[in-house]
Amino acid sequence: VTLICDAGAFVALERNDRAMWRRLKAELRAAQPPVSHGGVVAQVWRGGARQALLARALSAVEISGLDDELGRKAGALLGRARARDAIDAAVVALAVDDDRIVTSDPGDIHALVAASGVHVDVIPV
Repeated sequence: VTLICDAGAFVALERNDRAMWRRLKAELRAAQPPVSHGGVVAQVWRGGARQALLARALSAVEISGLDDELGRKAGALLGRARARDAIDAAVVALAVDDDRIVTSDPGDIHALVAASGVHVDVIPV
């Protein structure tokens, strides 16, 4: 079971949301680092010292590349869901059964999850 983070999860961490930090720390204590992908990082990273909390969070997360394989999987998912957000689709494309996705956009993620056929928990943040 993997925790998958979308941009909203990282924004919550950057805002020092205690519940999100507890989730992250629990995953790390269980030796199950959360995952995300580089497109999500691009959505949240602006650089500079003011993002120290975000930098700390990103260092604890396994960041996958948004490569050809993940891109094609996300694109096919967008087609099935009749959706447009490739970054969200790639987040869902990372998931396998029983994973959990932390998101600030549960409506769009639920639609993509339904089209994907995987059984995941969507956790609003």
